[in-house]
Amino acid sequence: MLFMTAKLDRNKLLIALGAVAILILAIILLLGGGSNQTAATANLSSNDARVDYLKGLGWEVHAAPAESGQVRIPKESSEVYDRYNDLQKAQGFDLRQYAGKTVERYVYKVTNYPNATEPVYATLLIYKNKVIGGDIVNTAPTGAIQGLQKAGSQ
Repeated sequence: MLFMTAKLDRNKLLIALGAVAILILAIILLLGGGSNQTAATANLSSNDARVDYLKGLGWEVHAAPAESGQVRIPKESSEVYDRYNDLQKAQGFDLRQYAGKTVERYVYKVTNYPNATEPVYATLLIYKNKVIGGDIVNTAPTGAIQGLQKAGSQ
């Protein structure tokens, strides 16, 4: 029988354990420990439920959607689709599992976007009354697209 021993520096061990703890926390948050886990189970079949969902993410929106309709999730990947899906995956969604399916799309005008100079819209993608993706778009010339969670709200 062979036994091995090792002498560990206490400070290095604590640093390594801290790094492992941070890594585990990051994985949990990225894989569904965030607010979108409840989205997977929330029934968003009504407009009020969708507005409440956005409110829970920190957004105030007009009560009626600015636009609604159906969209088909592409079967084939493209550079634009992959970038959009990367945004979705970063917030706990993944559109690849819905490839080729038709989903509901609801767009709401956001009224509490910080320092907005142009309209800002929240888009929800809904399949079988569950959120499968979405984004916030600032339409200003220097605006950007971001995930659904409002910065600083949890």
